[in-house]
Amino acid sequence: MSQLEARLSIATLEAAAAALRALAHPLRLAIVDLLKEKGELPVKDIHGILNIEQAVVSHHLGILKNKGVLVVRPEGNKHFYAIKDEEVAQVLAYVERCF
Repeated sequence: MSQLEARLSIATLEAAAAALRALAHPLRLAIVDLLKEKGELPVKDIHGILNIEQAVVSHHLGILKNKGVLVVRPEGNKHFYAIKDEEVAQVLAYVERCF
């Protein structure tokens, strides 16, 4: 077992890798950046602000939710998305500083 594996469980490493893969797409980064700036938003607002088809936005929101990057809160017939943990916003801020 490597020193890194001793510090972090395999499950933790796999979850982190999955979340980073989910973020490794320009549109998904734009969505997370928007949510970092504006806070919780419904799908309609996200697709309107980013000027991208709602079906495309919904697809990418689903990926981000399934990989633990975002959370969804249903309210009536709307679904509101938000960043799951502040640490995700910090990762994005770090990426912005690097590039």
